[in-house]
Amino acid sequence: MNRLAHETSPYLLQHADNPVDWWPWSTEAFDEARKTNRPVLLSVGYSSCHWCHVMAHESFEDRATADFLNEHFVSVKVDREERPDVDAVYMEAVQAATGQGGWPMTVFLTPDAEPFYFGTYFPPAPRSGMPSFRQVLEGVRSAWTDRRDEVAEVAGKIVRDLAGREISYGDTQTPGEEELARALLGLTREYDPQRGGFGGAPKFPPSMVVEFLLRHHARTGAEGALQMAHDTCERMARGGIYDQLGGGFARYSVDREWVVPHFEKMLYDNALLCRVYAHLWRSTGSELARRVALETADFMVRELRTDEGGFASALDADSDDGSGKHVEGAYYVWTPQQLTEVLGSEDAELAAQYFGVTEEGTFEHGQSVLQLPQQEGVFDAVKVESVKGRLLEARSGRPAPGRDDKVVAAWNGLAIAALAETGAYFDRPDLVEAAVTAADLLVRLHLDEQVRLARTSKDGQVGANAGVLEDYADVAEGFLALASVTGEGVWLEFAGFLLDHVLARFVDPETGTLYDTAADAEQLIRRPQDPTDNATPSGWTAAAGALLSYAAQTGAEPHRTAAERALGVVKALGPRVPRFIGWGLAVAEAQLDGPREVAIVGPALDDEGTKALHRTALLATAPGTVVAVGTAESDEFPLLADRPLVGGEPTAYVCRNFTCDAPTTDRERLRTALSG
Repeated sequence: MNRLAHETSPYLLQHADNPVDWWPWSTEAFDEARKTNRPVLLSVGYSSCHWCHVMAHESFEDRATADFLNEHFVSVKVDREERPDVDAVYMEAVQAATGQGGWPMTVFLTPDAEPFYFGTYFPPAPRSGMPSFRQVLEGVRSAWTDRRDEVAEVAGKIVRDLAGREISYGDTQTPGEEELARALLGLTREYDPQRGGFGGAPKFPPSMVVEFLLRHHARTGAEGALQMAHDTCERMARGGIYDQLGGGFARYSVDREWVVPHFEKMLYDNALLCRVYAHLWRSTGSELARRVALETADFMVRELRTDEGGFASALDADSDDGSGKHVEGAYYVWTPQQLTEVLGSEDAELAAQYFGVTEEGTFEHGQSVLQLPQQEGVFDAVKVESVKGRLLEARSGRPAPGRDDKVVAAWNGLAIAALAETGAYFDRPDLVEAAVTAADLLVRLHLDEQVRLARTSKDGQVGANAGVLEDYADVAEGFLALASVTGEGVWLEFAGFLLDHVLARFVDPETGTLYDTAADAEQLIRRPQDPTDNATPSGWTAAAGALLSYAAQTGAEPHRTAAERALGVVKALGPRVPRFIGWGLAVAEAQLDGPREVAIVGPALDDEGTKALHRTALLATAPGTVVAVGTAESDEFPLLADRPLVGGEPTAYVCRNFTCDAPTTDRERLRTALSG
């Protein structure tokens, strides 16, 4: 066992038995490098990363490679999900130097943590123009020993270049009609009309872009935006990227058609997509969207919920194929013979046709990923459900993919928002309760006495790493959604505490720009700062959205001002790279629409008339609408102040841009007022 045996990260624990003398990221590791005059090997990955597993097996479990590392390097292993700040700083360096990045990330550093050589996966033997890992190690050792001045010069230049890559803020104004229209045009040019989605392979689910498209349609009536959102969601839901038996989405599709996924399932993808499909149903009434939203929510609760009530980070792509060998996708793929063994020949033939299972296969070795291809004919719905149930039961007997049980604050915030809204829309109080339980865990375990947020926990033990901007912003977003759904003002209060930290510790008071780490966080070679949305909303745009919603709920002018200043970067980037700032564009739609503020006042929360108005408000398509519900005497939400019942009946108040409509007791009038 090495030093990683004392860590809580499942990824680090996977390497605790390596013969490599690993260190976790720590001051002590760099002190050791200085004392022994050795360079640092920084290896960054995460537990469900397929190629991380491959490199670990090929190189880090190899005794000869480990002996060489232990003699000539100080080896540091980092879980990118625990330390997104470390990952971001060195990934920026890798991308700047090589033009690409990814995981595993392999970086060589001086004892002052300055990078001087980079890469990602290195094979055990030279392959396809790539040097072997051993060749890389020998080359770096030689340079460190014989050309130290050159190494120092390279490292210094890289650090200076990174320091010079400060973000150009772009504009102090928020995006307007022109910028959002140009962003839509840019997305239209990159849209794949035959297959849905944007760009080519590999294809990632564009959840945040779809949210922008739905909001843009609601605000402007642009049918093209709605069509792109609807068709993309339908193609993904029919493809192999969606688990047709158990629900939930894989990380991405390796092809343009959404057929073959990279099989890992991430909490953040499923939380974002669950919410998007629920919003698509809200906009269109699509039965497919309703089914996928609920199945994805049920997947998260069934397969990712931890014993403590939070949500685990991910399921691995790999699992035992039954022979003791770990293979990507083994848990999910089927052959015609396997269908026959479970279903019998007649139902197997139906299943093969319905799910697109062929003799030649759509994956590897004659295996097929289940999908729902468009085809003629009508299938017996009862029989299809029977087939799905039997296949799911049979699949549950296979060796399951490993689960990363680490609870990440930001991703749990996204899950809380998705489950709260999905539960409210579809009358599933169990989903709302799951959201409340996860929120309770974050408050009890992740928040300290100063309401500072810890990034992770595992098995009820809080991790040592401080929360970054996305943690504060996404948890605030989840709490704000929970407040609107439950009518419990305590969640609004906690969101306010978190956002006060954002204003005090993450925002540059001079420019309004946001940093990914707090001003009092560990100082790395560069303070990371990235406004672009990738797999999740950036901390920057997530904070803008949460600040805007909180300001709408409370009237807090500093929060509104901070949100608007943060949106200046969306004005700069939205028209140029709309695919990579989708959440920022969605927030800009809310800001341009108001957002609308709705207060529902009734004699009691469980009064049927109050519940009907509340549900109508929650189903509003107007971008970024915030909802407060309570009694006329309640002081839990500022929006409820001085809002009496009208004629003794439950009443809705709608305000926007400092102007309020006449109160109404009529659900249809409320629906019209909030229709976008």
